[in-house]
Amino acid sequence: MKKYHLIYTLLILMMAGTWSSCSEDELDPTSVITTSGEVVKNEFDLWLEAYYVNTYNIAFKYRYEEIESDLDYYTVPADYTQSVEMAHILKYICIEAYDEIAGIDFTRAYFPKEFFLIGEWEYENNGTFILGTAEGGKKILLAGINYLDQYRTNINNLTHYYLKTIHHEFTHILNQTVDLPTAYQYITGDSYVADMWSEDPYDEDYLERGYISAYSQKEYSEDFAEMMSMYICYSEDQWEEWMEEAGDDGAELIDSKLTLVKQYMSESWGIDLDDLRDTIQRRADDLEAGKIDLTDLTIE
Repeated sequence: MKKYHLIYTLLILMMAGTWSSCSEDELDPTSVITTSGEVVKNEFDLWLEAYYVNTYNIAFKYRYEEIESDLDYYTVPADYTQSVEMAHILKYICIEAYDEIAGIDFTRAYFPKEFFLIGEWEYENNGTFILGTAEGGKKILLAGINYLDQYRTNINNLTHYYLKTIHHEFTHILNQTVDLPTAYQYITGDSYVADMWSEDPYDEDYLERGYISAYSQKEYSEDFAEMMSMYICYSEDQWEEWMEEAGDDGAELIDSKLTLVKQYMSESWGIDLDDLRDTIQRRADDLEAGKIDLTDLTIE
């Protein structure tokens, strides 16, 4: 299982609450808690059935299921309204971007068959938290859904916490189907630092060492997924800024890695990475401009 982390610096405040019990026939149809009985489908469930299940054979699970959660972490259900918003965002910026570039048959064949949402990040004891995980080429867990409304109005924040995570985890799924290039691991092969990536001195100046992010330093498969997701999720201008910061040596190493990522996507999947980036950027701009209704559950 691949895990995607982010450094956090704030103290975690654990809030104690009480849950009132109710019988199955009292459960609100928009509840994000599953019960042992049959769930009555609400408007969102029917929309998901039409646009996720019937179109892509993808299960989008927003109701909390203990069996789907990692019991090593404190987890909470995903908020209903923000789950609806995430379903639209994921469909428009991620799934349909691959439809546009690679065709819907590619998306149907390779996109994960399950998304499971939880409300909180999965906090580690080393000053990091997990944004998402990919399991066995079939499932992506997306964490922190209950913070979506804080970040979705700013595309950089939305990308940083959610969009990049989705593309990062999908890269792992592609790599589980077709291995990433063997040569990739040797470009900066002796400088991966495993779990020390978030510690001093590795949390700074990583660009100069040939890594596009601090987390890239964990190991080469994470490095590959970071290169892919960072390249397609950020603009050409932002990429050039990073290369200037990296300096000649760092930029040369990163460019060598990017060349292999582009070759892999072209030769293994028939995808031009620059075309994919342009598509994702255009769709992200549409979202930021308010052109996408994130609450519409109309089925056409």
